[in-house]
Amino acid sequence: MRRLLPPVSPADSPSDREAGPGLTTPDGEVDLDAVYAYPEDVVGAGRPWLRANMVESLDGASQAGDGLSAGLSSPGDKKIFGVLRGLADVVLVGASTVRAEGYRPPQPKAAYAAAREAAGRATVPVIAIVSRSLELDLTAPLFTEAIVPTVVLTGPDADPERLAAARKAADVIVAGPPGATGVDPGAAVDALAARGWTRLLTEGGPHLLGQLASAGRVDELCLALSPQLAGGTARRILAGTDPMVPQPMELRTLLEDDGFLFARYVRHSDR
Repeated sequence: MRRLLPPVSPADSPSDREAGPGLTTPDGEVDLDAVYAYPEDVVGAGRPWLRANMVESLDGASQAGDGLSAGLSSPGDKKIFGVLRGLADVVLVGASTVRAEGYRPPQPKAAYAAAREAAGRATVPVIAIVSRSLELDLTAPLFTEAIVPTVVLTGPDADPERLAAARKAADVIVAGPPGATGVDPGAAVDALAARGWTRLLTEGGPHLLGQLASAGRVDELCLALSPQLAGGTARRILAGTDPMVPQPMELRTLLEDDGFLFARYVRHSDR
């Protein structure tokens, strides 16, 4: 994996010319933990920082022909996927994506578990599922085998019986004021941060990401560009019925690996 941006200065050392000052390991590889580190001045002050991790084809498809994102992925993409989870407190994901992608509970990774534990954090990130309908398989491993309890975020109009069942299997948060319809994305983010989980990561899907972006809560986008044309009618990485006010983003880092591009964009007003 090599760094394309920020540009490399001719005056940099050999290892820095490969990965960039402060973004390289002793053996000259790109230090992905440094590239994707959360801004400590934000999360350390108790404020949430929400990043999204998405992959798309050259023509903008968020899914391959089988309707899943895995067909657009690569070993480099999976490596960054693991880094982003290793750094996060919470993985925020929509219920339809959980069902389609077959989500399972995260397992501790040797590269992160000890440091997380030393910092008083759980050895794995919490999976937080956004579901208005609460149509969830509460007998799935994501609920029965999770190292830390899976969180379910739902709206104040949730079905009472399903809500009661979910509370027996998961840590349930009602995100939104009484009388509201569905999950309020801003309230969901704030509720997670109120528990001390300020390093937030969302893996979509497109509808959830669209809702979070429309609410102005996406601080960062980690976008993997897969070198293939998908065609068809696949959704974009943001889906919704109403156009949103354009949100300017700044490109901060760009990596390349086997033809894949990995861009990290930060919202213009954030940093």
